[in-house]
Amino acid sequence: MKAPITVPTSTVARNALVAIAVVATGAAVYWLSDILTPLAMAIFLLIMIDGVKRSLATRTPVPERWAGVAALLLVTVGFLIAVAIIFYGARGFFVQTTDDAVLLGPRLDQILSDAYALFNVDAAPTATELLARADIPSYLSIVARQAQGVVTGTIFVMIYLGFLLASQNGFRRKLVGMFPDRTARGEALEVFQRVRGGVEGYLWVQTVTGAMICAAAWLLMRAVGLQNAEFWTFVIFIVGFIPVLGGAVAGLAPPLFALVQFESYWPALILLGGLQVILFVSGNFIQPRMQGDNQNIDPVVVLLALAFWGKVWGVVGMFLSTPLAVMAMAILAEFKGSRWMAILLSGDGEPYADEEAERPAPTASTRRRPGPKDAS
Repeated sequence: MKAPITVPTSTVARNALVAIAVVATGAAVYWLSDILTPLAMAIFLLIMIDGVKRSLATRTPVPERWAGVAALLLVTVGFLIAVAIIFYGARGFFVQTTDDAVLLGPRLDQILSDAYALFNVDAAPTATELLARADIPSYLSIVARQAQGVVTGTIFVMIYLGFLLASQNGFRRKLVGMFPDRTARGEALEVFQRVRGGVEGYLWVQTVTGAMICAAAWLLMRAVGLQNAEFWTFVIFIVGFIPVLGGAVAGLAPPLFALVQFESYWPALILLGGLQVILFVSGNFIQPRMQGDNQNIDPVVVLLALAFWGKVWGVVGMFLSTPLAVMAMAILAEFKGSRWMAILLSGDGEPYADEEAERPAPTASTRRRPGPKDAS
């Protein structure tokens, strides 16, 4: 009989502490979700502002100070416009749907009758009967609470963002106080830059590919004649930041509403096939070429992160699930004791594998400052 593998006691104790810390952190994040959700979104916006600021300062003749002001205005105004479009666009969409309910009833009855006939089932229910079985008031109350939560969350995000911007000037002094040694401080900055680079890379890829998908989807929806094509285009762009679920919503929601709008099934089939082709080309040919190595995350980890953060922070957690996974992998990959977890999170087992990552950590002899003998 083969002897079992012997694991050092220190390794077992360390892994046990890591597991306990992960469980405790998850419980704390869930318990403090009302406080941490707007804070996480504010930090996310702060990273976006910093990225836009550096991009404007390096690629345009705008001075660095004014680049920061322009980046702040672009990101905050864009965020508020996005929230307003979602809120008022959804409100107008549902109002229009309610006004057209009398015309939609016969169409829904026809769809149900055709669906039941396709499977050779008699006595198809009517739309009125199905709506009578549903608890519409409870659904409306849930929607109202969600809308109220969006408005309240947006206010708290703006408050948190203002305080983060105010405390940003003292970050370097805090860093010096935390890491008095210059070499250790440089390593900490390198970790921060890797985290920032991973998040900014994810944002850049999702924004560019989302704009491509939206342009093609808008042309397809306008060609078919789908109502509220602009609203659906914006919805497709926003949900594109949610992995897995975003593609399902973008590929299925417009065809479902095309079923109700048109008397023929062909426009819905054209939309379904066209959107699936657009999403397939983007997901299998465009995104992999643009992502590079900074999103080297295992697909299972992406799915688990989506489920976990969606459970903890709701829709905001779904939006931030992939950036949080990127940040976690970047941080864990920088430390010897936690690199094994970064390897598990990565897609190919080599998180941020380059010369800097593979270089051995500096020793005490390499960290000392050069003396007179070295100068000579």
